[in-house]
Amino acid sequence: MARMAAAGDTEHGTLAERLLAGDRRALARAITLVENDDPRGLEVVRAVYPHTGRAAVIGFTGPPGVGKSTLLGALTKLERARGRSVAVLSVDPSSPFTKGALLGDRIRLSEHFLDPGVFIRSMASRGALGGLSEATLQAALLMDAAGRDVVLLETVGVGQAEVDIIDHADTVALVLMPGSGDSIQALKAGVMEIPDLIIVNKADHPLTETMVREVRAVLALGPRAAWQVPVLRTQAETGVGVQEVLAKLAEHRAHIEAQGTLRERRRRHLRSEVLALAAARLRRDLELALSEDPGFQRLLDRVVARELDPASAAAELLSAPGARGSVPLPPRPGAR
Repeated sequence: MARMAAAGDTEHGTLAERLLAGDRRALARAITLVENDDPRGLEVVRAVYPHTGRAAVIGFTGPPGVGKSTLLGALTKLERARGRSVAVLSVDPSSPFTKGALLGDRIRLSEHFLDPGVFIRSMASRGALGGLSEATLQAALLMDAAGRDVVLLETVGVGQAEVDIIDHADTVALVLMPGSGDSIQALKAGVMEIPDLIIVNKADHPLTETMVREVRAVLALGPRAAWQVPVLRTQAETGVGVQEVLAKLAEHRAHIEAQGTLRERRRRHLRSEVLALAAARLRRDLELALSEDPGFQRLLDRVVARELDPASAAAELLSAPGARGSVPLPPRPGAR
């Protein structure tokens, strides 16, 4: 209990205990601690982690403005009608001033704010190139531990860099919009390799069928697989096609469970999370160690003077014996 006490004691029990009991305020507090890289947040995650793995985690990505938030609102409504509890985690662009989420809790999800069966949270990407911040998977784990049946992840934007949602979700949906240059760019960026289903939203647009044909043509170029990626049409604002999306999500879940790939996906997710957290902490430690190191400043002066290229400087930095900030690297495969 000493370890859990560090996670935040109250007269009603520890923060971790209250979170496991489904306390919404405890969940919100725990996510804030994790997002702020507070050690108490890590203690909560450690305490509740054995109780995770039950929620279905579904990721939604796509260009800005295609209606992802509206679609999530419509799906949440249907899930609640089925009696399932839902958590929505929206990863927004960061404010350059506060580093917080620019959009805050989604306006289009406002009809669910007072529903105790729905928990909505926005998090800042904080410059994460993959569209998801380091704390996202940990926040999803906390939502899972709090007893939510479904966790919906929404990322900022889409493109070659915004693809790491594949390492956070059991099922990935790509949302596109007809007549959008961003959507066509998404087709070119290799993003088509990511999704388990593709949703063409705002399907009342006259170019919908053109978009559907383009998407199917790109999919046809890929390898044949046991799961054929469906292309669905929706009008999220009116609810048209949303029931079909929910059915396909359930079908994909059943497919990966039957194929035994759900466990493989989750292992890959956790591997990526471990590596990402380790890399981020190594970088922070290295930057802190070198911030006022005169040897590093001299090395940087040589790079600025074009006497040494950046790659060689990095190699010198890492290999310098006894240098402050030097990082011991494991032997390369095959090295003696």
